[in-house]
Amino acid sequence: MKAIEFSTIFNQSISNYHLLDNVHQPIQNSYEKDSFSYFLYQKNWIDTVQWHYEDLIRNPQIEPAEALLIKRKIDQLNQQRTDLVEQIDDFFYSSFHQVSQQENAVLNTESPAWAIDRLSILCLKIYHMRVEVNRKDSSEDQIAACTSKLQILEQQFIDLTTAIDQLLEEYATGKKFMKVYRQVKMYNDPNLNPVLYTKR
Repeated sequence: MKAIEFSTIFNQSISNYHLLDNVHQPIQNSYEKDSFSYFLYQKNWIDTVQWHYEDLIRNPQIEPAEALLIKRKIDQLNQQRTDLVEQIDDFFYSSFHQVSQQENAVLNTESPAWAIDRLSILCLKIYHMRVEVNRKDSSEDQIAACTSKLQILEQQFIDLTTAIDQLLEEYATGKKFMKVYRQVKMYNDPNLNPVLYTKR
């Protein structure tokens, strides 16, 4: 599977979300449960919902109680996002851990799934920047600025998908070897966050 296929799933998720454009809508995932494509879709759907919560919480007229609820929802989504990235990395690890390593094989600075995480966010940026380019109530200067930003994002998309494909090829041929590390987000763990465990 190539990076462009990952982005196709991400863009499908983004399009499905924007049919209703509501953070409370149920997820529309038609892929086989627990398949690789299923996890990719779930991952982007979470990113998309979180994107719109991030918009909502920046409303200058938001009530403090509502802002707190949204902040906690964003924290929850962040943890779900991390969990899904780790599940996606498990798929890659199961594919690559038995590959014979070349003598000078090296590690990469990030795992495949975290690179794919950046691709998911980039697809969201491109989608929303295109919306801004096509806004009818924007000034010419604003449209020109957004068009320039969109061109940068589109070039970044080309570079990132190329880099992901290169990384996966390096794993497949043993030029790099993969390790899986867990993020260990301590602030979400009631046994590791001192604010939480001292209150018990």
